[in-house]
Amino acid sequence: MSTNQPAQGAATPDARRLRTILISVSTSLMAVVASVSGLGVAQTHLAVEFGASLGTVLWIINVYALTLAALLLPFGAIGDRVGRKPVLTAGLALFGVANVVAAVSPTAEVMIAARVVSGAGAAMIMPITLAVITSTFPEEQRGKAIGVWTAVAGGGGILGMFLSALLVDVADWRWLFALPAALIVVALVTTVRSVPNSRERSAHPFDTVGALLSAVAVVGLIFVLQEGPVRGWTAPATVISVAAGLVAGVGFVVWELRHRDAALLDVRMFAERGLMGGSLTLLVVFGVQAGIAVVLFPFFQAVLGWSGLVSTAALMPMAVSMMLASGLAARLAGRIGSRATMTTGVALAGVGLVSMGLFVSVAGGYLSILPGLVAMGLGMGLAMTPSTEAVTGSLSRDKQGVASALNDITREFGTALGVALLGALLSAGYRGSIDGMLSGVPGEAADVAREGVANAIEVSAGTGSHAAQIVHAARESFVAGWQHAMWAGAAVMAVLAAYVAVRGPRSRPAADTAASSRAGSAR
Repeated sequence: MSTNQPAQGAATPDARRLRTILISVSTSLMAVVASVSGLGVAQTHLAVEFGASLGTVLWIINVYALTLAALLLPFGAIGDRVGRKPVLTAGLALFGVANVVAAVSPTAEVMIAARVVSGAGAAMIMPITLAVITSTFPEEQRGKAIGVWTAVAGGGGILGMFLSALLVDVADWRWLFALPAALIVVALVTTVRSVPNSRERSAHPFDTVGALLSAVAVVGLIFVLQEGPVRGWTAPATVISVAAGLVAGVGFVVWELRHRDAALLDVRMFAERGLMGGSLTLLVVFGVQAGIAVVLFPFFQAVLGWSGLVSTAALMPMAVSMMLASGLAARLAGRIGSRATMTTGVALAGVGLVSMGLFVSVAGGYLSILPGLVAMGLGMGLAMTPSTEAVTGSLSRDKQGVASALNDITREFGTALGVALLGALLSAGYRGSIDGMLSGVPGEAADVAREGVANAIEVSAGTGSHAAQIVHAARESFVAGWQHAMWAGAAVMAVLAAYVAVRGPRSRPAADTAASSRAGSAR
């Protein structure tokens, strides 16, 4: 179902202006996704600067993503009603100011407040950037533009992480906010000059109850995925959060079903192949990508002994492959169809996971996983572009802000879910393997070694003749845990590939669609 047709009588911007619009929204998006991952490389610096505990440091990092996810759907809907350009402009200004405040924060409390405001600004930016594309670009060019958007959304986080690690190494952690601030300045100028305003009139009032319920549900469930592994799955805060999230989620579905045409999000639309297939693909792909990053960094740093900067640079082949494939995906979908392109991408990503599960080893080092990383990047890039187009194409023109926000929320949920699940599988595999490899090691040192590979290597220095045994056991056990995570990810990808192949979006190649449009115009 194609619902994103240009408004009658609206002039399509010329090619030069379309390029400027795409640069503007891509720059805006890059600032947002770089801020999600960038601060993670400065955890130690934050703790020392503010005298903060690990919990406070994690709040400084996670509260941004939490606020962003909670407000995506309401701000996407507001953009549809108020106008996408003014909401995008206001979000850029708010985001820029918040980053400046964060850069000069004297205390952890000020930093947390700045990150909350920054997350709110990002929630105004992220869904509107995609909505601008779907409401501005003509149908025959929309797929390529969405490919650029998904390339930035998928690979931009890794690129931002690398640049952040570089800034921390050569300058100071406060310079981490310089990159987003500089991008915002460029985005503001180009947005004001080139991005057209679009808004859709609605006969119904804004769904305030639905917006509140969606925010509570998203915060509750993502908080559980972020904090459960740290606080414990049975901790009071975890239990209360999951209960609130589930109750609000059920309440949101019931409320939206009752209000239908006046709903913030018509949940009946999930019965459509495009919306369900695209959403599931994005959920799984981003979940696996985020979970793999959790697995990779300890491998690079604790097993291979690399620095944070080198470890981040080692992810670049996957990021570059992903960005290239995202750009090519629209062309491939135009030839073989969206469903076939999505299925191919998911299957290729699964092959990458199988490769890493089979060939990873301490002796093989980075080269043992590099082919798998590249295959994963290519597969995810091929899957993301048609999936994003399927989600946005399933909702009507007047709901493009909501469609874009739903696309972004799915990514955020996938990221949190992948980190929690693959991280748990890695830890379980590590503990299960190392228990039988610590015979003769003093009890206290063995207990520390069981906590993780980094802990084991640190404690080994004080164990004399047992040091080599502990290091060997930890590294080999980490590889065993790695394989648990890879095989689980590959199994999920296999199930998803089968689902998409059978129940993916019904679509014709874009060339056929364009031919049909020309034929319709001739009639």
